[in-house]
Amino acid sequence: MYSKDAAIAELIVAVFRLNGRLLDAGNQLVSEFELTSAWWQVLGAVSLSPVPLPVAHIARNMGLSRQSVQRIVDLLAEKALVRFEANPHHVRAKLVVLTAQGAAAVKAAEERQRPWAREMTAGLNMKRITAALEVLTHMDQHLSNDSGATEMNANTERGKNDAKTARAR
Repeated sequence: MYSKDAAIAELIVAVFRLNGRLLDAGNQLVSEFELTSAWWQVLGAVSLSPVPLPVAHIARNMGLSRQSVQRIVDLLAEKALVRFEANPHHVRAKLVVLTAQGAAAVKAAEERQRPWAREMTAGLNMKRITAALEVLTHMDQHLSNDSGATEMNANTERGKNDAKTARAR
């Protein structure tokens, strides 16, 4: 019998494996546009936002560290794919804005990605795709609420401390 714990563990490993393969495939898809998957990911996040955001907010939305997104945004600015604008809410945290060249790069990458994604998901009906999205969204929301690994580690540490206290008595 297949347990829920085993299925979850298998799902997590599959997501890790898929992430690596998506990054590799993304690098191949957008290399012609002189992008990497990481650059494309950040450009996509900037283009999807209805308002300009500072790097910290982009990073939070993507589930990445501020430092890694800052490094990428700085490289994108050097390539004139994004520019920085003054932030009326924070003097030092500049807003990241897509340039026309950056918007063209995102559009070209998305146009290249669509047929590839359709081919990759051939044979999957909308119900299965929606179900997969619901599962991944649920897991993402759980982790983004700081109730994921951080809470588990805190509980593990509390458990270790409780055990030490019990042995000391």
